[in-house]
Amino acid sequence: MKNSLWMGLAVLTLFAQGSAGADEHGSRSASVPLLPKYQQECAACHLAYPPGMLPAASWQRLMTNLPQHFGADASLDPASVAELQRWLLANANTAKRVSKEALPPQDRITRSSWFIRQHDEISAATWQRASIKSAANCAACHRQAEQGDFNEHRVRIPR
Repeated sequence: MKNSLWMGLAVLTLFAQGSAGADEHGSRSASVPLLPKYQQECAACHLAYPPGMLPAASWQRLMTNLPQHFGADASLDPASVAELQRWLLANANTAKRVSKEALPPQDRITRSSWFIRQHDEISAATWQRASIKSAANCAACHRQAEQGDFNEHRVRIPR
């Protein structure tokens, strides 16, 4: 009886630890506090996307190609690049189903298979609304995106 009780507590503890750090995509998006340097540099132009939204290989390529970052020059000094890259790779999506074949096209979060699955009910016309502008504008519908909260129950799609 005593052993069963300890085993049950151990299983519950492991379950709680495993579920606290990952969402249904295997990412640690909501549980990883943003690095202040990341927030400062990246949020100057767009939402500082949680690192768990992309696999490490995508972050690696994005950080290597900052001079051509989706049509903008997002170049940083080498020390900043190294610091951000270390943090992004350490906190990238680690889902087992993320493989080389599953890397998002052009390393775009909005082209990843999990993003498309989660947003399959959103029409192309909705993404083009002036109040939304594009699928990359998470904060238009996910009002607490800047805090890492992308819970579908709190989504409000603007008109």
